[in-house]
Amino acid sequence: MSRERRQVASGTEWEDTVGYSRAVRVGDTVHVSGTTATDENGDVVGVGEPREQTRHALELGIDALEAADASVSDVVRTRLFVTDIDDWPEIGAAHAEFFDDVRPAATMVQVERLIDPEHLVEVELEAICEN
Repeated sequence: MSRERRQVASGTEWEDTVGYSRAVRVGDTVHVSGTTATDENGDVVGVGEPREQTRHALELGIDALEAADASVSDVVRTRLFVTDIDDWPEIGAAHAEFFDDVRPAATMVQVERLIDPEHLVEVELEAICEN
């Protein structure tokens, strides 16, 4: 059985440099790449603010979901990579703002660092859609 593969690009230079897509949809499944709180100019949003960075990264991830014809209610898994696990209450509160009713499977792990030292959080999303 052949399944259509659809790639979603955000237009950042890094997609071509590294060779990845912001999101990929195959059949009814959407995978959103690791997303950080970075604006359209490449600047970090919410420097020093884990809750704000989580919010911004999730907004960007949800934009990618929507570009792949999925929505927040389709999300079945989130992964949060954080540079300081002690920030979990703020990061978790931001996550709950988006997913309190959806309740996806979620993982939060501390990592040594992210690609930019000012990034505190990186998120991944997975969704399964009906259509």
